[in-house]
Amino acid sequence: MKKKFYSWEEAMSLREVKSLKKLNHPNIIKLREVIRENDILYFIFEYMQENLYELMKDRDRYFPESVIRNIIYQVLQGLSFMHKNGFFHRDMKPENIMCNGTELVKIADFGLAREIRSKPPYTDYVSTRWYRAPEILLRSTSYNSPIDIWALGCIMAELYMLRPLFPGTSEMDQLFKIISILGTPNKDEWPEGYQLASAMNFRFQQVVATPMEQVVNTISKEGMKLMMDMMIWNPEKRPNAQQSLRYKYFQVAEKLGAPVVSQPAPGTVRKTSANSVKSDTKAMTAKAAKKDYVGSENVSPQQPSKLIERHANRNLPLNRASLFENTETKPLAPTKTNDTKQSAKEIYLSKSKYVPGQVSKDAGHNQIMTTNGLTGATKTTNFSAKKEGRTAVQTRFEYAYGYIPNFGAKPSATNHHPNNHSNTSSATNPAVGNNKMSNSGRVDWAAKYVK
Repeated sequence: MKKKFYSWEEAMSLREVKSLKKLNHPNIIKLREVIRENDILYFIFEYMQENLYELMKDRDRYFPESVIRNIIYQVLQGLSFMHKNGFFHRDMKPENIMCNGTELVKIADFGLAREIRSKPPYTDYVSTRWYRAPEILLRSTSYNSPIDIWALGCIMAELYMLRPLFPGTSEMDQLFKIISILGTPNKDEWPEGYQLASAMNFRFQQVVATPMEQVVNTISKEGMKLMMDMMIWNPEKRPNAQQSLRYKYFQVAEKLGAPVVSQPAPGTVRKTSANSVKSDTKAMTAKAAKKDYVGSENVSPQQPSKLIERHANRNLPLNRASLFENTETKPLAPTKTNDTKQSAKEIYLSKSKYVPGQVSKDAGHNQIMTTNGLTGATKTTNFSAKKEGRTAVQTRFEYAYGYIPNFGAKPSATNHHPNNHSNTSSATNPAVGNNKMSNSGRVDWAAKYVK
């Protein structure tokens, strides 16, 4: 809150706090905590993923009518509870309807909420312009809960079209857009509207109503009936939230309303995880668990107490010592022995399929184990690279591929003389001789296949 609050009494007298303290419903956002720090007030609400506007703006195809029906049903449930308890919202719009996907929606932002029994006059600037009822646009100061029903009718049309129904740029333009679709209101049906219009020197245009089927062409007849009744010019003739829930639009063979998880029994206090030994999943699916998870701890005592491994650590009681009491099950993991813990290098060497140049610890001299890259045979060689006259390149190559290459030998005086022959270099350079001996075990692929 931007305003400074210098006492708790001042903070608790806020309309939003007063209304949310009284409104405990699955389709109304829950105020978890109020914090006042350095005269600044912070509200902590329950977490919701997104609002209805964010849910609509990223859509590239229309919502199924069953999804829209469930959303409108839940909003009407929240409005019915709110109006029944003496409050009306005054700022219904998609941004103030929070969602967890399309399965759960909750009404939020009660900053403009008022009590129905409070005395007029009310301010004429409420709600976002596109969802503002005509009586507010005509500067009425004695409006009431029907303005929430009008706003919901506009939201319902927007859910079907994925765009606003009356996107006015000003209050007068908003009225003109409403008249262009709904037509000019009948003076006999709404005399108060003409009185409000004459008081502000406004004259209704004589316009024939546009068939709503041309504007919202994906809605069913039952949905059209509900939506048009919500947007009747005369607020006294609009159905209230409880009456709207009885429309034929909701009489379908579908499950409507918030999920069971978000509907706690009235008057009950949910136990925290620290005070409960049962998780929410176990409490709600106890019957299903007895059928689906045969042998788990949820099974009745008549069945054999066979413990399934993946359920062993589920819903652990607070006293872990009694977890496996009176059971004959095998431990899920082997018991730890007193073996010394291996170092990271030992674990790496034990896991590696081939470790080039591994030096054995058992021998008193250098033993180098090498693997032939062609045959896969491993041999142990007792020599030193320096004594054998090999370079680091030759030694590493042998570690990797199992034989000594001809390249990478140390240059000598005889190697650079142009008159020296290969047999001379073999006699003078022991490394070359060793190369030939080591290479004799290689497969001569050219001789084998090229004849």
